[in-house]
Amino acid sequence: MSLLPVQTVEAAPEASRPHLEAAGRAYGFIPNLTAVFANSPAMIEAYGVLAGHFEKTDLTPVERQIVLMTNNRLNGCSYCMAAHSTISQMQKVPADVIAAVRDDGEIADPKLQALHVFAARINETRGHVAQAEIDTFLSAGYTQAHILDVIFGTGLKTLSNYTNHIAETPLDAPFQANAWEAPLGVTDASAWELGEASANWD
Repeated sequence: MSLLPVQTVEAAPEASRPHLEAAGRAYGFIPNLTAVFANSPAMIEAYGVLAGHFEKTDLTPVERQIVLMTNNRLNGCSYCMAAHSTISQMQKVPADVIAAVRDDGEIADPKLQALHVFAARINETRGHVAQAEIDTFLSAGYTQAHILDVIFGTGLKTLSNYTNHIAETPLDAPFQANAWEAPLGVTDASAWELGEASANWD
């Protein structure tokens, strides 16, 4: 059983309740992830603030969703992939872009594909990206500030994806149409036993 229950406004810690109520007003319902965050008043507040600031980056709405969904895929987060697929549709992200990121395909737009690849490399290398990969990203039309924006999005998804892994957050009905399952092996915790993980940190 998860140690992170899905809280209600009535049962949540008092300091979390205003954030749950705000989410309810914003979405028309309280997403289960937000209700899980409510177990920690600091977390639910911090995630909301960080998510708001991520929207202030120089990345476009389409680019932001590419960064977030790329991390969802690599981290094997079924909940966030379904949620952000739905959000992407609401934000008019092209269907072929959504499909490419969900399935690790290639985005037709070269600049967006460069972002997709770079976001993946930030995640896969824990930020140890080769200079040649940085140069390729910059030559696609991005800036040094965008490098930090991608790292920002990666950190944001670390908070939500890892929370969902532990909580096994149930998928909300509004996201069910975009349900997604991580590829075999992505969520296999046994692959991250100390010895194997250490071997990959060189």
